[in-house]
Amino acid sequence: MAISFLQKFFAKEEKQYKLLAVEKVNLLYNLLTTLFIIVLFGDLNNPQKMLTDRFFILLLTFVPIYIYTRFPSKATRFLRIVGQMSLLSYWYPDTFEFNRIFTNLDHLFAQLDLTLFGCQPALVFDQIFSSFWIREAFNLGYFAYYPMIATIVFYYFFARNKEVERCTFILVASFYIFYIIYMFLPVAGPQFYFPVIDASLVAAGPYPEIGNYFNLHPEISIAQEGEGGLFTRLVGMAQASGERPTAAFPSSHIGISTVIMLLAIRAKRGLALALAPFYLLLCCATVYIKAHYLVDAFAGVVTGVLFYCLTAWIFDRYMAEKNSVSC
Repeated sequence: MAISFLQKFFAKEEKQYKLLAVEKVNLLYNLLTTLFIIVLFGDLNNPQKMLTDRFFILLLTFVPIYIYTRFPSKATRFLRIVGQMSLLSYWYPDTFEFNRIFTNLDHLFAQLDLTLFGCQPALVFDQIFSSFWIREAFNLGYFAYYPMIATIVFYYFFARNKEVERCTFILVASFYIFYIIYMFLPVAGPQFYFPVIDASLVAAGPYPEIGNYFNLHPEISIAQEGEGGLFTRLVGMAQASGERPTAAFPSSHIGISTVIMLLAIRAKRGLALALAPFYLLLCCATVYIKAHYLVDAFAGVVTGVLFYCLTAWIFDRYMAEKNSVSC
């Protein structure tokens, strides 16, 4: 069975002379952010490097395409998809290079949480559920974010191949809509904001404005309290290496996970049921580990549904083949 699968995966297929939808949206995002750099050139910290990076990303975009034209197969088409999605690891921290030039707005969102819920859920949640195993469960959910992305892409590619282009377009386009919001809405989240203000103000305010503080202090300042196991440590390492004081509102972790759940429901009910526990744990974990205010989490669910509907409509209206499957 394994040999048969590999033979089909690497077998030559009919060459398709067109860009994949995920390649098109990546090129569009590259162009759009290049225009942002040109407009904001004098305010950005290192616009020359940002432009150079985009040039090399543009060149690298066509490397898997060239490989596919020489050796057309499911394997090289899969390489094209993975290559485009791997760029998300660059584009996320890149949003901070725009975001850092604007005045921080965390004081407004911290106050909104206090006004709506009468407390700071990011603090209270951690205090109520402080046991080792609950902490590990929430961190497992948070850590499951990238495996969930990989799972839905793999499932569509191998089980619903005719729809994989639609799936990856919806996923990546939704990411990019979040990223554009983050460029111009500077909210860092409790893990960055609370350590900066006076400790006596964290629980009940008033919450002071901190201006452009994070432009010069981008390091993460708060860690989870209490003893943690493997997943707590893994989440901590991931945050320390890749997190930036940006992207708090709305929560893209919850938003993209919501998109994944909608794609899973469409694909197979059993897949959606298998992912559901991780999704619920992840939604809780975003506030539990202080990455987000609770309003960020609710906004993540709403925007996830909206962005799924919008990107699915765009694909079905403008990119789908006449014989492709749509809603």
